[in-house]
Amino acid sequence: MAKIVTMGEIMLRLSTPNNEKFIQADEFDVNYGGGEANVAVSLANYGHDVDFVTAIPSNPIGDCAVAALRKYNVGTKHIARCGDRLGIYFLETGSAMRASNVVYDRADSAIATATPDAFNFDEIFEGADWFHFTGITPAVSDSAIALTEAALKAAKAHGVTVSVDLNFRKKLWSSEKAQKVMTNLMQYVDVCIGNEEDAEKVLGFKPGKTDVTSGELELAGYVDIFNQMVDKFGFKYVISSLRESFSASNNGWSACIMDGKTREFYHSKKYSITPIVDRVGGGDSFAGGLICGLADGKDMKAALEFAVAASALKHTIPGDFNLVTRAEVDNLAGGDGSGRVQR
Repeated sequence: MAKIVTMGEIMLRLSTPNNEKFIQADEFDVNYGGGEANVAVSLANYGHDVDFVTAIPSNPIGDCAVAALRKYNVGTKHIARCGDRLGIYFLETGSAMRASNVVYDRADSAIATATPDAFNFDEIFEGADWFHFTGITPAVSDSAIALTEAALKAAKAHGVTVSVDLNFRKKLWSSEKAQKVMTNLMQYVDVCIGNEEDAEKVLGFKPGKTDVTSGELELAGYVDIFNQMVDKFGFKYVISSLRESFSASNNGWSACIMDGKTREFYHSKKYSITPIVDRVGGGDSFAGGLICGLADGKDMKAALEFAVAASALKHTIPGDFNLVTRAEVDNLAGGDGSGRVQR
């Protein structure tokens, strides 16, 4: 199994129960999660040796976040204890034609104020095979931008494969700043994951007919955009999840990948996910599945099918983390989506 490092923010998630709106809720369901933490849990769940790097305050809420990771066998020895608060996000889970809504309360969180000297990156990346980060982390603060680049430089110095999930968050930063920061960071990246919005908002590329709100996808547009991305950044692989959003409860789900060397393009099988239980963390579960497949030595087609199946299953699980087993993912990727009781 591979040694994998992910770095980012883990937050306290407070979500309304039973699809209630914020104004209705008298209580919240408690979970912990965040882009890179979610990927770490997926990979640890598949049996990989995973360390999560972050900054967490020295208080009982920070302890709870660490416990949530340890519960699923994620390594926490490189977590720095600094800062005053753990970031929070509030989730109002949508249904049918009513979209979900997220409110952030993460300003001046521990990771947003952390500096590179809080981490020993040479020790963190010693013997590591893979490093994963997302566009969310540099979006939280200028300090986090410097922290992310310091980690990336150390990862490349140790010969580690680097993947990114572009993950544009308009509530955290503007497209203009995202493009300035992330374009610079792409020099360190081998495997680039994103969707049609990420490609446009984060890197300035716009594919053809890909209106996710209409449920229509034009794969030729992705071939064009992937070629442009490989030409500019030299990625080993470029990957996009393809979400057809018919409603908050009903999505089509597939993905595509391009080999940066041969320019071979592949589109996965498509799943119809309805009803959706919780789509938060769906993209992270996709990234985790893809990294798992590639780290296992699967070819790009098999790795993509594993990732799409893993993410389809995540949509059926409450909370940020994808808690399915390898066997469950392989079963679905192999064609069994019946949902019959396993006796």
